[in-house]
Amino acid sequence: MISIASDRPEVFTIDEHTPVGQIVAHDYRSAGVFSKYGIDFCCQGNKTIREVCIKKDIAPTLLIDQLLGVINSKRENGLISFKDLPLDLLVDYIIKVHHRYVHEHSPLLVNLLDKLCKVHGNVHPELFEVRSLFTASAEDLLTHMAKEEQVLFPMIKFITQRFDKGNPEIPEIQALPQIIDVMNTDHEQEGDRFRQIENLTGGYTVPADGCTTYSVAFAMLKEFESDLHIHIHLENNILFPGALAMSNISAETVNN
Repeated sequence: MISIASDRPEVFTIDEHTPVGQIVAHDYRSAGVFSKYGIDFCCQGNKTIREVCIKKDIAPTLLIDQLLGVINSKRENGLISFKDLPLDLLVDYIIKVHHRYVHEHSPLLVNLLDKLCKVHGNVHPELFEVRSLFTASAEDLLTHMAKEEQVLFPMIKFITQRFDKGNPEIPEIQALPQIIDVMNTDHEQEGDRFRQIENLTGGYTVPADGCTTYSVAFAMLKEFESDLHIHIHLENNILFPGALAMSNISAETVNN
């Protein structure tokens, strides 16, 4: 087991059995290492270093060394420690940054993909499937985010505030695991869709006959996927486990 040096007070260790999502939760900069190898740290954040290395045919020691190199490097001033954010503030961050991103960029991308299909669809028929996948993803994400903002996130804020005051409410706590399970299923679906989009586009590679619109659309798709990975990671690996842990502690406190 290798210890990771950190400017945080707790000692964090990593070995072949460490879940990748746990590593990214500890230091978000490690996401860049996983992304370089095409390792899903959000939807598949429960997979261990050993499991992802076997799937990608990577030596675990190589991956761990690169993770150490990033995590042991000097942190930039102002880097947000998402793991240490209070859950209610993390909820606000997700809405203002990632939910807003989806709202603002989805219509632009749909419009660009429409243009690509009209101009290049006869030569590149895969564009129609890319457009269909992204349009479905955008629509479902809007519904998904609305459910979070109207039901789940207020519940997490309520639990956080009640827990801090030592006055939890059992009905809301009992409903939390089922709601989070639905959100996780939605996340897996979007992860699958973007894996299909990435495969159809050859990793967002613009063909030789691609125009400027082609380049812009693929660059935006790649950025959209990257933002979605961060978005899902923050929820799956930090927000949801934190809320569940808090509700479990609260429930035990009340039952006792």
